[in-house]
Amino acid sequence: MPRFFLLATACAASWLLATEAHATNYTFDFGAAGLSGHVTLTYGAATDAKYPDAFKMTGATGSFTDTNNGLTLNNVSITGVYPVNPVTPGSPSNTMAPADFSRYSVANRPQSPFFTYDNLFWPAGSAQTANDWPPHGGIADIYGMLFTLDNGMVLNFFSNGDAGSGVSYGVGVADSTNLYNYVQYGVQVPEPGTMTLLGAGLLGLGYARRRKRRTAA
Repeated sequence: MPRFFLLATACAASWLLATEAHATNYTFDFGAAGLSGHVTLTYGAATDAKYPDAFKMTGATGSFTDTNNGLTLNNVSITGVYPVNPVTPGSPSNTMAPADFSRYSVANRPQSPFFTYDNLFWPAGSAQTANDWPPHGGIADIYGMLFTLDNGMVLNFFSNGDAGSGVSYGVGVADSTNLYNYVQYGVQVPEPGTMTLLGAGLLGLGYARRRKRRTAA
């Protein structure tokens, strides 16, 4: 077997091992009247180009239940994250949107025919990410995360930030044609202790710093 092939194979294996070593999981539950979810996120050292405290999600698993609006979703599986497709925000004045700001088209959604999302995880709480919406904080920002479900629908999980009474979250359930449920406020997430969030944030920052040092070397 050619030495070059052996060397390339060894390098590829080393890269895969390094990538897996940097993968970190975060598990949380959320709930509101008629709906609940259990999610385990996976993220690595990569961060949003504009926000170094926001880590790019690489996967998600879990389950989701929703009986609102006639839905019969009972522990449907969360199978992953919908890929980001960065676009420019519709409002030119929104200069604070993350670099990974994306849209998912929902043809028959009233008011705006899309979900916004960026698939960013904020272990220390999200920053303000819109010029016209000061409340911030939470493991997701106001655009949120877009999960794929095993029934062909998507689940948009987002934060409204903290306006003075704690972080409030929201969810939306849709496919490319219809919006089936949208709960803008009142979805609760039992937040872990501050030290747990801080530890996750420091772990991610450590990965990012080591990567930068290796690049500089």
